[in-house]
Amino acid sequence: MAQCTAPREGHRTASGAANCPACRGRRSYRSSYSSYSYRPSYGGGGSSYGGSSGGSSRRTRAGRTVSYTPREWQTVQPYAEKAAEQARVHPDRRDLFLCHAWPDRQGSAAELYGRLKTNGATVWFSEEDIPLGSLMTREIDKGLRNSRIGIVLVTPALLESIKNEGIAEKELAVLLNSNRVIPVTHGVTFDQLYDVSPMLASHAGLDTAESSLDDVAAKLAAAAAALPAL
Repeated sequence: MAQCTAPREGHRTASGAANCPACRGRRSYRSSYSSYSYRPSYGGGGSSYGGSSGGSSRRTRAGRTVSYTPREWQTVQPYAEKAAEQARVHPDRRDLFLCHAWPDRQGSAAELYGRLKTNGATVWFSEEDIPLGSLMTREIDKGLRNSRIGIVLVTPALLESIKNEGIAEKELAVLLNSNRVIPVTHGVTFDQLYDVSPMLASHAGLDTAESSLDDVAAKLAAAAAALPAL
């Protein structure tokens, strides 16, 4: 009996299957080897072997139902589980800590903050949570400690802040150590992020080039809400 060549040579193309003595002539041939793929996590979707698991739906505290694609759910599911665990152990903590570059505080960061709040999320945001006259680094430290998940809004300004080792870079170091950080690229690509911070780029995240900022905010808010699955 003819032996299938997929384990040795692969069937990634139609010609590969056609040349296999065991599989040639099968019009509907589909092998697990043909769907094998590797996708670096800095591309935004994490590593993937074979097919992706199905997507999921969650709701925000504001009552909005959010549907995730399989890739998006693969990204946020670990953080949704962490948020649920944190909600049980530390019910008073805020859902999200928003890490951003200083130049974005009245622009894209403020917009993301507003959309997260609209979706019912509790968010630590420097523009709202650092009292006048207080020590900024101390207040940031409190915010990091008292939040369940960290969001890093990755913009051109944030990349510059990381390069210059600004305050955002220090926040990022703490978030990376906590293993509770989701990068959100906005106006930059994951490849550009990888060139500046491979550690942050190794975390699967969301991209506003693929979904609107409003949709990204809703998906983050729903993942962090620790509500029962739909």
